[in-house]
Amino acid sequence: MLIDTHCHLDAAEFDVDRDLVIAQAVQQGISKIVIPSVTRNNFDAVIALCNQHKNCAYALGVHPMYVDSASGDDLETLKTYIEQYDPVAIGEIGLDYFVTNEKNNPEHITRQTYFFTEQLKIAKQYNLPVILHIRHAVDDILKHLRRYEVNGGIAHAFNGSFQQAEQLIALGFKLGFGGAMTYSRALKIRELACKLPFESIVLETDSPDIPPEWIGPAGRNTPLELSKIAQVLADLRQVNVAEVLDITSANALRVLPKLTYLCTSPHVLL
Repeated sequence: MLIDTHCHLDAAEFDVDRDLVIAQAVQQGISKIVIPSVTRNNFDAVIALCNQHKNCAYALGVHPMYVDSASGDDLETLKTYIEQYDPVAIGEIGLDYFVTNEKNNPEHITRQTYFFTEQLKIAKQYNLPVILHIRHAVDDILKHLRRYEVNGGIAHAFNGSFQQAEQLIALGFKLGFGGAMTYSRALKIRELACKLPFESIVLETDSPDIPPEWIGPAGRNTPLELSKIAQVLADLRQVNVAEVLDITSANALRVLPKLTYLCTSPHVLL
């Protein structure tokens, strides 16, 4: 069994062949694909997509790079959607200091922090895990997680230090590894993939973003690359790929328990 814990199948890059990609993923043994929203404007799209495809599950949240177009009303809408549609997690939420440097634009960091912390409060209120977006902001993410004590989740595309990884794990988080791990020059990420406890790792593609090395920066990433990504992890850890599939899938189901439920029960229809 394979689980892609982070994939944006609602993105425009899949408009021409979305159904085919999902069907091929099923044929490859990808039993579940988690599709997080990035803005209030695509809540309905990710829900509708997952209602059409039983192997897809949605998370709902406002991404830090979309907070400029967000409003306080979006947070109330998020609560309403949680109560009505029961997502597997709150996400994709977090902080991104790569595009918006705190020193150059403190107002934007303040706005990101507001939406992040308010969504942590919502996750805590509804006892939901969160799917984190973290770029150049791990220490601040950890600070807020200690304050609000949410029910764990996944640190998507983790690229921090081993010590930061240990702190996230202690707070109930799994760490997502995908295309970035496949590059031979990604020494830090590959070392983390080797040394972190196996029970802390989940697989992801972040499709259509972060393409693996064999596709290259100009290519489109899809969930169909997940089995090859799993093989890279198996090679790095010097284990059989079947072990990678079993352990990472069990990890995903443990941190996103509603995925198990969704394997047997359909989403509420729109």
